[in-house]
Formats: sequence, C-alpha cells, structure tokens
Amino acid sequence: MTTTAPARTTTRMAALVREIRTVVDRGLTPEQTAHQVCEHVAPHLGAPDLLTPEQCEGSPERYRQHVLHAEPDGSFSVVALVWLPGQETTIHDHVSWCVAGVHQGQEGELRYRLVPATGASAACLVPTETVVNGVGDVCGFAPPGDIHKVRNSCGTKAISIHVYGADVARLGSSVRRVYTLPVD
Repeated sequence: MTTTAPARTTTRMAALVREIRTVVDRGLTPEQTAHQVCEHVAPHLGAPDLLTPEQCEGSPERYRQHVLHAEPDGSFSVVALVWLPGQETTIHDHVSWCVAGVHQGQEGELRYRLVPATGASAACLVPTETVVNGVGDVCGFAPPGDIHKVRNSCGTKAISIHVYGADVARLGSSVRRVYTLPVD
C-alpha cells in the first residue's frame, strides 16, 4: 500500500469530519460507534465535491491510501483508498473499529472466520461471506471477528472512504495482523 500525507480538505470532507467527531465524542462502544459513523458517511459517498483530484489518484504498484484526516487526539482517522483494477489487500484484521463506504466503482470483500488449532489440526481460516459493495454502500465492524480481504471488483478505478478508530497517520495503517494461515 502506498500512503500519502494528509492533504487539503474539501468543505464536504470537513463537514463529514465534524459529524464523525460528534459520534466519537459520545464514548459509545466500538460497535455502536461504527454503526453510527456508517449513518454519517453514507450520504457523502459519490458526491463529486468530497475529494480533491489528488485524493483520487491511484498507484500502479498497489492500492493507495490517502490520509484525509487524523484527529489530533488519535481517536479516529479518515482515509481514501484508491484501487486500480486487480488490486487487493492481504487477508488481515484491524487495530480498531472501522467503517468503509464505496465512493466510486465497486469493492469486493471476502470475510473469514479463524478456526484455532485443536489437537492434530492446525489453525486455518474459513471463508464465511463474500460481499460486493457499490457506490453508497457502507459497512462497519469492530474487532474481533473482522478478518477479511478487500479488492477492486470492477474493471475501472474504485475509491472507498474508510474511517478508523485509530490514528492511521501515526500508525501508517489500520492493519493489526496479516494472516498467512491455510484457507479451508
């Protein structure tokens, strides 16, 4: 993943950040926070004035992360992920609650369940659900149980807006762990 530093904020993005801040400041559980942030992200998706042209730029090497906002107290971050055709993540989970909404194109997600090692059986991942999200679709989740792989599932550029309950600008990523276990 290629990451850019925080850039100029559009008026619409500044409004979204204020809305997210209001939710985060309530001190709800991670699941409740993710659910309520979803409700605020959805109306902004697909709006032509949400991102600057620079924040819509991809990279031919791998998907690109544009940090749009990192709250000074580290309580949340907003990023745009830009996916060119065929780009995808590894199988991973997250350091915090997360909300993802599709701004342009389609984003596919394959969700997994971790099956721990027992006796002679080694630990493995079991696919549980495949989801394809289009413009305006939003989902939110909180660890544990957030193991997934995400990819561009269309033939053109895809852009998604992600909100994490952590300072991604400081951490560099929202990924807690990458999984290389066998998939059953």
